[in-house]
Amino acid sequence: MKNTTRYYDFFLNMKNEIHIMNIKTLLAILLIINTSFIFAQNEKPKREGYILKLPVDGEQFYEQKVESTPYFVKENVLQIYPGEKLFIEIESTKNEITSMKVVKENINPDKTVEMEFNQETKDKKNKMMMLKIINPFNKDLEYKAMMFILGHKNWINTDVFPVKANLTGYETWNDVIITLVLSDWKLK
Repeated sequence: MKNTTRYYDFFLNMKNEIHIMNIKTLLAILLIINTSFIFAQNEKPKREGYILKLPVDGEQFYEQKVESTPYFVKENVLQIYPGEKLFIEIESTKNEITSMKVVKENINPDKTVEMEFNQETKDKKNKMMMLKIINPFNKDLEYKAMMFILGHKNWINTDVFPVKANLTGYETWNDVIITLVLSDWKLK
């Protein structure tokens, strides 16, 4: 009888431990799902469609319907239009950028590049286009740029300077730029 009671107590304790372990496992899984859901909510993979309208010469305007399209047209190849301000979260190992994604809010400022592309005008005339990039990293941020400008049918390569570590970089152009494509990102 004593052996039966001992076995019964042993199995009862085992059942309770398994039950507690299952609850802990379930809570851990729920926490992981919840965290993933929260961070996934911050992702912004596509821009909303809108009408892009750019002053040209005081009388003429360039107008285009920008469709709802991904910000990244290929892996780590970003397309940006005038008037857009983006937060780009970057994952990296050493000098290699392993992933980039546009997010709604800058909740990780130590790994989020802030970027803004604007047109400056005076009396409805284009004065210049300006790309502003804030680099939060302790390394210089290098990239290549191509632009699609008003009056041309092909993409044009343009020279850009690296954005120095923990600084803000500005690039300016006199042309009316419809869109920029930024690629070949590196941390050096």
